[in-house]
Amino acid sequence: MPAVFKKKLETHRRQGRTNPLIWLAAILCTIIAIGVVIAGIVVFIAYLVIHPRVPVISISNAHLDLLRNDYAGLLQTQLTIIVRARNGNAKAHATFSDITFNISFQGQGIALLVADSFQVPKNSTKDLNYVVQSSSIPLTPDQMEKVDYSWKKNEIAFDFKGNARTQWRIGPVGSVKFLCRLNCQLKFHPLNGSYIPNRCTSKSK
Repeated sequence: MPAVFKKKLETHRRQGRTNPLIWLAAILCTIIAIGVVIAGIVVFIAYLVIHPRVPVISISNAHLDLLRNDYAGLLQTQLTIIVRARNGNAKAHATFSDITFNISFQGQGIALLVADSFQVPKNSTKDLNYVVQSSSIPLTPDQMEKVDYSWKKNEIAFDFKGNARTQWRIGPVGSVKFLCRLNCQLKFHPLNGSYIPNRCTSKSK
């Protein structure tokens, strides 16, 4: 009986041993997890050291080149718009991509503006120059009244909405990305086409 008990005990001990491959897999997973955490900490520290200003897009200037409406309720317009991309980071270049802007008047679409990806050097700016010429836009009676009123008070507004993706590269360890959203009105004096400056700068997240 003692011999049988000893044999059963030894069998139980052999079954309880962990396969070395499982230990190896656990060690590798731990090393990978630690590496990911360290990389994240390095990126965060680098971001704090750089302490950058978030890239922004804004309207730096504009002009109303043409505004014409007739008794049939058709509106023609041409706008010159300068969009400025600013990178306030003194230690890293910024890449702007997926750039799209919409211009409309009283809910009527006028134009869709796009741009290819580009890079803005450290602590610098880049201007995008757009000349927007619309075809004849049919207006509702209510919209026609608003255009007439705009002529009388010498002020007209167009809605300008859009966004762009921006990215900083922090050395070889990673990057910081933002989404810049722009939503404002472009106001003009229709009698001479001059732009009425207002704060039209993107918000980032």
